[in-house]
Amino acid sequence: MAAVPKGFLRHQVLELLNEKPMSGSEIMNEIEKRTNGCWKPSPGSVYPLLAWLQDNGYIREAPSEESGVKRYTLTDKGRQLLEEQRKMRCHLRMGRKLFVPPLIDSFLLCLPHEQTEEVLEAFRRLFKAFLSLGLTLEERFSEQTLKETLQVLNETSQRLEDIEKKLRGEKA
Repeated sequence: MAAVPKGFLRHQVLELLNEKPMSGSEIMNEIEKRTNGCWKPSPGSVYPLLAWLQDNGYIREAPSEESGVKRYTLTDKGRQLLEEQRKMRCHLRMGRKLFVPPLIDSFLLCLPHEQTEEVLEAFRRLFKAFLSLGLTLEERFSEQTLKETLQVLNETSQRLEDIEKKLRGEKA
């Protein structure tokens, strides 16, 4: 993953530590697993964050039977911070505020200026459609709609992968 939105890692760490005590390496591995291998945070981002969270009273070291393994758990203050973040996330979802993730920035850098706005608008439409569909599926789940959505996503992913292969001179 080229860029991760600010606060994403902190939120993920708080969510994981709310489930059970974990070490820094367990946190990195679990995030990699939950993102299907798309992103594994580096020790250089996880350990300073854990230190900051501990220094500010959001987490504390949990007792461990394994020597040399530091596991952390949320404090009451940490659970309160997590709850505030969850409320903010829910509020943003309900307001359907749209943003362009930092990941798209690298794609936009290679475009002529006049095409940037066109690509951004197409991305906004796609992102909005995806969010809206997700919210509607939460309210009115349908196995058929899920199948159709997966088909569209898989076909679109394949087409984009084929375009990229063609650019690299490979057969699609």
